[in-house]
Amino acid sequence: MAKAEIRNQIRRMRFEHGEMTQRALAEHAGCTRQTIVVLEQGRYVPSLLLALRIAAVFDAKVEEVFQFEG
Repeated sequence: MAKAEIRNQIRRMRFEHGEMTQRALAEHAGCTRQTIVVLEQGRYVPSLLLALRIAAVFDAKVEEVFQFEG
């Protein structure tokens, strides 16, 4: 069975929200800047709680930020 992937729009959404820095997003979402870095690189799948927090920062639905590709 092929590995499922979670893609995200974090980088694009940061720039659409006033060129928000990775650090600012991390502070608002309650995580580290390094977590945002690896999320944007697609090397980390967030917990449901973190995904919800990030979506809330952008005032978006989780599905707008993260996409499942199975």
